[in-house]
Amino acid sequence: MENRTEVTYFILLGLTQVLELQVPLFIMFTLIYLITVVGNLGTIVLILLDSRLHTPMYFFLSNLSLVDFFYSSAVTPKVMAGLLIGNKVISYIACAVQMFFFVAFATAENYLLASMAYDRYAAVCKPLHYTTTMTTGVCVRLAIGSYICGFLNASFHVGDIFSLSFFCKSNVVNHFFCDVPAVTALSCSDTHKSEVFLVFMSSFNVFIALLVILISYLFIFITILKMHSTHGHQKALSTCASHLIAVSIFYGTVIFMYLKPSSSHSMDTDKLASLFYSMVIPMLNPLVYSLRNKEVKSALKAVVEKAHFSTELRF
Repeated sequence: MENRTEVTYFILLGLTQVLELQVPLFIMFTLIYLITVVGNLGTIVLILLDSRLHTPMYFFLSNLSLVDFFYSSAVTPKVMAGLLIGNKVISYIACAVQMFFFVAFATAENYLLASMAYDRYAAVCKPLHYTTTMTTGVCVRLAIGSYICGFLNASFHVGDIFSLSFFCKSNVVNHFFCDVPAVTALSCSDTHKSEVFLVFMSSFNVFIALLVILISYLFIFITILKMHSTHGHQKALSTCASHLIAVSIFYGTVIFMYLKPSSSHSMDTDKLASLFYSMVIPMLNPLVYSLRNKEVKSALKAVVEKAHFSTELRF
């Protein structure tokens, strides 16, 4: 008979067991999370306040910022609590909830990036029909579809993993949050089907989104090559540059993390990759878009000047 015990909580090992690193890591993650919150929520507020940014491109950017905020918030506060007070225990339900929201919003980001690529295709390749192609209704449906795909994907994964109600090996998760591969590794059931399902679903979601992105950019680059104006080249490339950087960072990490054989997994390497896509990417996206985008910088400058002017009037 196997020694099976029904788990009511998990213990997250975290990034490191070295005590001397706990405080520096806490400070670093606090700064990262503050930048993430201010950057993403600030982007959303800025887009809402400036009517010049009420376009499809910035509609998708505000949704991307919202998704980045939520899936970073699903992970980072718990990691910070573990480093600060040493509380690395997470209940069975909290673990499932954390996994659900992380997978849901990460998948939604996947499809939002594809929607943004289609938007860039319409802007560069069909500029005269842009307003009729990217209507409010189309943008809203693409955004809602991204969230639906995210929540469906999360439901499948969490339902599959937590249907394995017995964990006979251990309740210690060798990770800093309840990531899918780390929790699956604790199951005493045959996890081959779950691992195949994870790779299949991850591959399917990434493939569909990447296919849309690659086809969109293929047409974009063909259109750019046909342009005779250097100014037209530069304008088209600058329009797409921020999105291309975000796509490269996101998909490079996801492919490295999820689309490799389980036999080649190293938990230390996986933790670093997970750290990057769960904390660093949500922090980088608003910086990438704001630092490379003249309209965002102009809108931010206008808001700062208005706030400064209002302060001067009060005093």
